[in-house]
Amino acid sequence: MITFQTEGIDMPSIDQQRVAAWIRAVAASYGKRVGEIAYIFCSDERILEVNRQYLQHDYYTDIITFDYCRGNRLDGDLVISLDTVRSNARQLGTDYDTELHRVIVHGVLHLCGINDKGPGERELMEAAENRALALRAQIPAQP
Repeated sequence: MITFQTEGIDMPSIDQQRVAAWIRAVAASYGKRVGEIAYIFCSDERILEVNRQYLQHDYYTDIITFDYCRGNRLDGDLVISLDTVRSNARQLGTDYDTELHRVIVHGVLHLCGINDKGPGERELMEAAENRALALRAQIPAQP
């Protein structure tokens, strides 16, 4: 089950059913199945609190992925700062919707085992994000 929640901000205007279908398709492309995935959308200040409390990092970020996966079942909490998504979109010269969906799938790709911190890993993650975004275009809008 994929859930969408907010903490102290308005829910972004996304087609939640379509996003859930997309995430299941991405997971399946890696031989995984979706268990319990919770998206928690928040502000910069909230993600900074989470980063400090759970990771001992003192900086803002667009997403924090808490991985509770077991075997081929994807389980996790994905905390996303909509403030950082918005500022990253401006900085990268892309639209907010595209950047938001890139971050949404970024967390799932982490759950699938793709990393982005080591040598050459960032390029692998970006390629995986691009493939996933292309797959999103094939998922029909939900009624």
